[in-house]
Amino acid sequence: MFLNHYPEFFIMKKKTLVSIVMGSQSDWKTLKNTEQILKDFDIQCEKKIVSAHRTPDRLYDYAKKLSETSIEVVIAGAGGAAHLPGMISSLTYLPVLGVPIESKSLKGLDSLLSIVQMPAGIPLPTLAIGKPGAINAALSAVSILANKYPEIKEKLVVFKKNQTKSVKKKPKNE
Repeated sequence: MFLNHYPEFFIMKKKTLVSIVMGSQSDWKTLKNTEQILKDFDIQCEKKIVSAHRTPDRLYDYAKKLSETSIEVVIAGAGGAAHLPGMISSLTYLPVLGVPIESKSLKGLDSLLSIVQMPAGIPLPTLAIGKPGAINAALSAVSILANKYPEIKEKLVVFKKNQTKSVKKKPKNE
């Protein structure tokens, strides 16, 4: 009877399931695409700036405390030397997805190689450079979470069906 009269006390706030981490503010230009996809799937996320080189204590503290949170997937983007995703992966048991940020000097190739070339034992699935990687990192997180959350799986099925429907079977004559 108590539940019928006071249901608002028992409505749980949605859990934050994904952490989007970037090495600097400039990485947000790319990773905002990650957030948008997660919003489209109604998945709660947090956003943090954690530099592997300029804030190593913050990095260590963040990664070590992940197990105390509701976070289930980390999406880490970094440019240049791009050590952030690998360092997080080395410090947590959660899946970490690496997004290479396009850099000015080497167009993101340096970021890609730094993130993808991890030593055996430090898993770090790595996506494409820039916006496509940011979008696919979000969709990869959605796929991981869909294994546990039926409501996310339903949305993913609809997304993929709509994506398929959006591709024409024949080209238009111009």
